[in-house]
Amino acid sequence: MAGIIDVPKPRVNCSMLQQHINKAVCFVARVSKVHPSGKSFTALDGEGKTVTVELNEPLEEELSGVVEVIGMVSNKGVLMAATYNLLREDRGTSFDLDLYNEALKVIQDFPQYYPFEAAVSG
Repeated sequence: MAGIIDVPKPRVNCSMLQQHINKAVCFVARVSKVHPSGKSFTALDGEGKTVTVELNEPLEEELSGVVEVIGMVSNKGVLMAATYNLLREDRGTSFDLDLYNEALKVIQDFPQYYPFEAAVSG
């Protein structure tokens, strides 16, 4: 069976998490606060809503700015990260979370043009 990284995942914001319980998702948000243990952090999405992200291992680097998280949504709405990718903003161009959130709405409104389900071949 393919791992969470290898399969198509819908891009979601906090409002969409409850629709994806026990499913893999891709989530982009701005890091708000890192727990002192380094095993979790909170992040704000493009709507200004907060999600908790739990990590398998404590962070080994400073985490700030915009981050893309791939993980599973728990039944409590917590994002269980399989991996994360820090989106660097050090080149003078900041990531526009508001615009990203608008793109998510378009994707949700027109799913026939943005399919995220993998075709199963047998």
